[in-house]
Amino acid sequence: MMRAKKEDNKATRMNQKQPLRVGLVGTGFVAARRTEALLADDRTELIAVAGRDRARTEVFCQRYGCTVCEAWDELVKEPSLDLVIISSINRDRAAMVRAALEAGKHVITEYPLALDPEEAENLIEFAKVRGLLLHVEHIELLGGLHLAIRRSLPEIGNVFYARYVTISPQRPVERRWSYHRELAGFPLVAALSRIHRFTDLFGEVETVDCKSRFWDAEDNYYTACLCAARLQFRNGLMAEVTYGKGEVFWKGERTFELHGDRGTLVFEGDAGWLVRGEEKTAIEVGGRRGLFAKDTRSAIDFLVEGTPLYVSPEASLYALQIADAARADSNFPAAIAR
Repeated sequence: MMRAKKEDNKATRMNQKQPLRVGLVGTGFVAARRTEALLADDRTELIAVAGRDRARTEVFCQRYGCTVCEAWDELVKEPSLDLVIISSINRDRAAMVRAALEAGKHVITEYPLALDPEEAENLIEFAKVRGLLLHVEHIELLGGLHLAIRRSLPEIGNVFYARYVTISPQRPVERRWSYHRELAGFPLVAALSRIHRFTDLFGEVETVDCKSRFWDAEDNYYTACLCAARLQFRNGLMAEVTYGKGEVFWKGERTFELHGDRGTLVFEGDAGWLVRGEEKTAIEVGGRRGLFAKDTRSAIDFLVEGTPLYVSPEASLYALQIADAARADSNFPAAIAR
């Protein structure tokens, strides 16, 4: 059980500008980065953490000086909390978000908000009715690559074709939840940033088609996957998104190309170029470190100062709807709302 804490009145704390009291679900890499951001901000106080594994949660809480909570559904009901941050497996995220909103908490969560777009839409509307923050993280919009693309797009005129390839060799995969059909969901939903980069830059999608392949293990786990989607945008852009990970790959790749009628942008890893025939001009691309801290500060700024957020849940929902259309075209089973 969660150790007893002095219970404060939320309205009094907010009026007196006392720190936001935060509960965290998750103990993985993202949860650790969130925790470090909270500890570095005197506007927040991390109260308790709930994880899937008791021993791992105890180690996490000892490291960061917070309280172990036995279960996430206990944590979200803790009366003293103002904000719940959810860094959990994809399948369970929507249920956690709904429970936190029902308990009157503001919520920060990773993408995807839900595996089922209809469920995600319902959560967004529910948060609005309750007057609560529901912030869905999309750190790709804060990263050096996306900012460099946005900054450089005017140089190449009208963009008519783009391709985005990310291949991640991983071995051994073993039995990670991120390689499980039900726990992670369709790969382009789980890796929603691949779609969201395009919808953020180019707007509405007219048609979607997708092919996928999985190298199966047992009990709904797989050892590798490959998804290739084609998006036709209303503005005429044709885009290809290729995403693969796992044991069958031996060479990694992270390439983003955008072809316009006045030039081509090429990004490979953390390097970029503007190409016009034989002319090749380097583009400065910022790093990817510290993005979860930036995202966390953005949400806290919104709650404390009223500063606008860098991304809306509706934008995340639209990217999810496009990714789910790719799922449906590839015959991957639909998510079951929980």
